[in-house]
Amino acid sequence: MSDSTWWWLLAGAAVALELFTGTFYLLMLAVGIAAGALAAHAGAGLTGQLVTAAVVGSAAVVACYVLRKRRAGDPSVRAMRSVNLDIGEIVQIDEWHADGTASVKYRGAQWTVIQRPGNMPTPGAYRVAELVGNRLLVDKV
Repeated sequence: MSDSTWWWLLAGAAVALELFTGTFYLLMLAVGIAAGALAAHAGAGLTGQLVTAAVVGSAAVVACYVLRKRRAGDPSVRAMRSVNLDIGEIVQIDEWHADGTASVKYRGAQWTVIQRPGNMPTPGAYRVAELVGNRLLVDKV
């Protein structure tokens, strides 16, 4: 068998393994392996094929990593209304404690309320933005 055939078999195996594991980076390595196969088709020696596969595969993995880090992450599950129906509800806060928390009666129970860092605690209406443990994280309406 020719060198390119081995490369293509390795690329197919990497893609098949990715389907079982769900590791997206394995697809990037498969791209590098395919580049090695193309180098074999071009007549490069074994060293050239290995270098091509390593450089292209590594560059693809690094590029994928950088692009994923730049993209904004998914919102926290604790802040999704489809998971927690309290998100978006309005609570009335009459007084804030010195430690930056407040107590509010909500859904028939007493809750501890906190707000995002940097906001001034003023009385008024607040919207529930997230549940942090057993506390309501709120934003001013």
